[in-house]
Amino acid sequence: MQEARTRGICFTLYAAITASAMLAAASAGQAAEKAVTSPYPQRPIRGIVPYQPGGPTDVMARLIAAKLSESLGQQVIIDNRAGATGIIAATIVKQAPADGHTLFFGTITVLTTLPALSNKLPYDPLRDFAPITLTSSNPYIIAVHPSAATSFSDFVERVHARPGQITYGSAGTGGGAHLAAELLRLTAKLDMIHVPYKGSGPAVTDLIAGQIQMSYSGPVTLAVHARTGRVRAIAVTSRKRLPTWPDLPTVAEHGYPDYEATSWQGVEAPAGTPPAIIDRLHREIVKALASAELQKRFAAEGAEMGGMPPAEFTRFIRDEAAKWKRVVREANIRVE
Repeated sequence: MQEARTRGICFTLYAAITASAMLAAASAGQAAEKAVTSPYPQRPIRGIVPYQPGGPTDVMARLIAAKLSESLGQQVIIDNRAGATGIIAATIVKQAPADGHTLFFGTITVLTTLPALSNKLPYDPLRDFAPITLTSSNPYIIAVHPSAATSFSDFVERVHARPGQITYGSAGTGGGAHLAAELLRLTAKLDMIHVPYKGSGPAVTDLIAGQIQMSYSGPVTLAVHARTGRVRAIAVTSRKRLPTWPDLPTVAEHGYPDYEATSWQGVEAPAGTPPAIIDRLHREIVKALASAELQKRFAAEGAEMGGMPPAEFTRFIRDEAAKWKRVVREANIRVE
């Protein structure tokens, strides 16, 4: 009798727990359904930019935000959260509600190269964000002092002939230009000495003066100096030649078909944002990128327009993360 009563009590508790769990699941499902079916957006959207106003990422974010404000019917307000190489901004986005009202204008630095350099970040770029689309990709121009080489092939030959004697500059240790140059060094088996600067400007200044032999910089930074002959552009790091530099060959054309290194940026949302909202944002951002205003901006900066679907952007980030992690490991790069 006692055993039967015990079984009855256990069954009653099990039934109650099961019913409670089913009710909770139903409530969660209704909440998720409501989040998807409710009009979106319901209030202004905050776009987090991990840098100060006025930089390339900020300018592009504001152009996209203006177009989204028109198409979504709600203001997209840019919130600059500079500091700690983007860590502050990424953490804010990670902790934001996953309802589509917080967007992250992330970059290669915050999403791939910084995580490759440190395993102690307060965010996981592959777990804490929902990729929406790549917005733009900017290649680097490889430039040398006119006395250093006449072409890319000539430069490679001279480095091989003088191992450990050729210097190259970048905007700083661990930055995109540095890692891109290290990828070239590993790919072409070049023994060069890295000279880090605090920004691309000082690096180009020393390149013009002949203090260093080679440097990686953006097309806009080098265009004037290349036209006047103070530096010589020898290759572009993208897969395809730039429309603005049609005679400048790619590194891949010189016998390194797998080489590609670009500085890119894209838009993400907090992980868990409903797929319907992600898809809506993707469509609207692609429309914005196709506008005449943004196309003109891309052309002026030698940038390639993005627009890849969320799933493809997710794969792209994973591939980039793996590539730069390998470069950091094999080049033994350390950042204080």
